Amino acid sequence: MRNLIEGLSANIGRVFLGNAAAVERVVCCLLARGHLLIEDVPGVGKTLLGGALARSLDCSFVRLQLTPDMLPSDVLGVSILDKQSGEFTFKRGPIFANIVLADEINRTTPRTQSALLEAMNEASVSIDGRTYELERPFMVIATQNPTEFEGTYVLPENQLDRFLMRIELGYPTPEQEARVLEQRPAQRTLPDLQRVLTRAQVIDLQERVDGVTIRPAVLNYIVALAQATRKHAELHLGLSPRGTLALAQAARATAFIRDRDYVIPEDVIDNLIAVGAHRVVPRHHEGGAGQTMQKQAERTLDEIRRAVPNPA
Repeated sequence: MRNLIEGLSANIGRVFLGNAAAVERVVCCLLARGHLLIEDVPGVGKTLLGGALARSLDCSFVRLQLTPDMLPSDVLGVSILDKQSGEFTFKRGPIFANIVLADEINRTTPRTQSALLEAMNEASVSIDGRTYELERPFMVIATQNPTEFEGTYVLPENQLDRFLMRIELGYPTPEQEARVLEQRPAQRTLPDLQRVLTRAQVIDLQERVDGVTIRPAVLNYIVALAQATRKHAELHLGLSPRGTLALAQAARATAFIRDRDYVIPEDVIDNLIAVGAHRVVPRHHEGGAGQTMQKQAERTLDEIRRAVPNPA
């Protein structure tokens, strides 16, 4: 199993030459059956990272370029009248893929954003009174520009809560950027990237992650962190039970990636900000939403991490 994960990470790293921690995050989300939101300025490789993961898997893949005029039916599908039979036939939309790359998700309207909610939470789509199951594995990788940019719509809290993690990539180091200029991976490497995991192998790895154990002391540590967010004076909204479930599952996937069948407190700590910062709401913020609130949430969670006793 270790070789499969290392092979997947190395394959993604052939294309995405930036932040190595981001590669572990995207693999972690895949194994934890979670969805990933990548927020950063244009041009730092958000779409490239998602595309590299998708092309490394022998799974169906679709890229959605989200725009203000896109309708929910453009994502989910639409019922079309068959003139011969007189009955409606459902034509499946692009959401019916294993890996969905939703590019610039905050440039489409809240109505279309909400169309993704059931699919992301229930792995199913309800149209005209019928429910259609999505094929496993199912993962949404969404990218967005900072909400301070023009032409963006803020993702509501219930939409953000469907993402297991929210991460930033940052700018590459000078050495990494020189490699990008030399190798031009988006044009030269990505189109021919080989698939290193089959669909069955992905499902098997996800099921093995479910089997990673968390001892009671670590479970109580996760609960204590969540309780601290709910009582903190600087937070209007703390981590919900769904958030604690997400934190526990991310910790399981991190332990599995690091070749352990049990979770240690460091696995929880390493995921606290990526899993929790977009789920909590600061009580006071300086000058609006977006990255300012995100940074304040990260600082508060870091303060909580240092205050809550580590059971190790």
